[in-house]
Amino acid sequence: MDLAHMFIVIGFMTSIFVIGTIIFLFAYLLLFDRNQKMHSILRNYPVLGRVRYFLEKIGPEMRQYWFNSDTEGRPYSRDDYEHIVRSAKYKRDAIGFGSKRDFEEEGYYVRNDLFPKLTEELKVDTETLALTQKYLLIKDPLFTQRVEKWEEDKSSAYLLHDNDAVVIGAGLKHPFILKGLIGMSAMSYGALGKHAITALSKGLSMAKGTWMNTGEGGLSPYHLEGGVDLMVQIGPGLFGIRNPDGDVDWEELKRKSEIPQVKAFEIKLGQGAKVRGGHIDAEKVNPEVAAIRKVKPYTSLDSPNRFRQFHDVPTMCDFIEKIRETTGKPVGIKIVIGGNDSVLELASYMRKMGKGPDFISIDGGEGGTGASYQELADSVGLPVKSGLPILVSTLQKYGVRDRVKIIASGKLFTPDRVAIALAMGADLVQIARGFMISVGCIQTLKCQSNICPVGVATTDPLLQKALVINEKKHRAANYLITLRKGLFRISAAAGLDSPVHFSPKHVMFKDDKGVVHSLENIMNEIEQQIENREEQHSTLF
Repeated sequence: MDLAHMFIVIGFMTSIFVIGTIIFLFAYLLLFDRNQKMHSILRNYPVLGRVRYFLEKIGPEMRQYWFNSDTEGRPYSRDDYEHIVRSAKYKRDAIGFGSKRDFEEEGYYVRNDLFPKLTEELKVDTETLALTQKYLLIKDPLFTQRVEKWEEDKSSAYLLHDNDAVVIGAGLKHPFILKGLIGMSAMSYGALGKHAITALSKGLSMAKGTWMNTGEGGLSPYHLEGGVDLMVQIGPGLFGIRNPDGDVDWEELKRKSEIPQVKAFEIKLGQGAKVRGGHIDAEKVNPEVAAIRKVKPYTSLDSPNRFRQFHDVPTMCDFIEKIRETTGKPVGIKIVIGGNDSVLELASYMRKMGKGPDFISIDGGEGGTGASYQELADSVGLPVKSGLPILVSTLQKYGVRDRVKIIASGKLFTPDRVAIALAMGADLVQIARGFMISVGCIQTLKCQSNICPVGVATTDPLLQKALVINEKKHRAANYLITLRKGLFRISAAAGLDSPVHFSPKHVMFKDDKGVVHSLENIMNEIEQQIENREEQHSTLF
C-alpha cells in the first residue's frame, strides 16, 4: 500500500471514529437527559437544552464584551473600567471627541469658575516625586499583539502642600497626618490574595502620602510589605485581635499598635454592600489566613451583625476610648447611613459628653464587597451622595463637625466623583474596587468563590501566579497619582488652588427637567429635615 492509500485509510477510520463518537454522545445524552429529573427542558429537548445552558453560561462574558454599551455595564461600565486601566497602565486619562455622559439625566456637576487657576497657582507639594514605571503604547493593530514599551517614569506625586495636610486625631500622642486625600478602602487578606495585597501595599507606598485599610480580616505581613501607612480595621468578629474566647485580646491590640506603619484603627459597624459583619467562604480560609485571623482553617467565617462588646452610643464610645488609651492612636468608626436620624444620637452624645471617634468612615450602598447577599447589597443603606450630606449636616448642627474627620467611600474612583464628595463635606476619600482593577481585576464577579481567574480575589496559589507583583505595583501607584493629578486639575477649573477648599457652593445639581439646584440649597434642605426629625424624637435626647 502506497503512502496516498495509507492516508486515505487513516482518514476514513478517523472519520468513522469521530462520527461514531458523536452518535454515541447524542444517544447517551438522549437517554440520560430524557430520564433525569432535575432539568425540565432537558427531558423534552436534550440537545437544544444543552445548547441553551451553554449560551446561558457564557452570557455574562458576551454581554460584558459585545452587547453592553460603553456606559451601561454594572457594577462598572466599560468606560469606567477602561478609565482606571488607562490611568494605571499608561498614566493617561485623556479622551477624544466628547463625553458619553447622558446630559438629559439628573446628576451633580462641578461649578467652573470664570477665571480658573493657572498651574503655577496651585498649592501642590512640588518637591515630592514618585518614581514608577508605565507602558508607552507604540502600535495597537487589530489582529496582532499591540506593541508597548515599558519605561521608567518620574513625576510629581501631586500631594497637598504642607499647610493643607489633613490631621486625624490632632490632640493625640500619635496623630495621623496625610498629604494625600485619597486612600485604599478596607480589603482583607483572605478576601484578596497575598499577591494582590502585596502589590497594592508596594504601589501605594511608591505613590506616597496615602494609606491602606487592612479590612476586618486582620493585619497580615502582606499589608506591611510595602511600607505604606496602615489603618487597621476591627470588625465584629475581632479577627486578628481576638483571644480563644472570641473577645478582645488587649495585649495583642497593643502589640499591633506599636508597629510604626499602623497609624489608626477603624471600628467597622457596617459597610455599604453589607450593613453587617463580613463573610468569607471556607475554601478561602487557608492555614495562613486562619492564623492571621486567629480562627480554625477551612471554616466559613461570618462576623456577627454587630459587636457584642457594646450595644448603644455610650457603650460604643467607651469602647473607642479604651482602644484609644491602649494604642495612643486615632480611632474611628465605619458606618452606613440609613436615614435622616441615623447619627442624631451619636452627634448629641459627642456634644454632651465630649467623647466620640476621631474620624468617621461613611460608606454608600453602592460600595463593593468580597461576599454579600443580594437583598443587602441592593436595598439596605443609602448611597454615599445621600448619606454624606446627612452625616455632615448632623455633625454641624450639634457643633462637633470640627472634632471629627470624615472619610467617604462608594464608587468614588474618578477625580470628579472625589471632588463632589469633598464638596459635600468629606475630608478624605477611599477606594477599593478601583485599586482592584488597577492590579488586574477584570470584573468576573466571582470574588466570593475563590476562583478569580486573574489572581486578585483568591487565595489559590495557582491562580495567584497570574498577578505579577513587580508589574502590578506600578499600576496601583500610577492610578493613584493620575487620580490626584486629575483632582488638582478639576480644582483649578473650579477656581481653587487646592482640592481641600471644595465646599457646597462649588457643586450644582441638575434635575431630569433641566432645572439647576445648588448643593448649598440641598444641604440646607437636609438640615431642615434633620431638625424636624430631632423634634419628633426629642425624647431620645
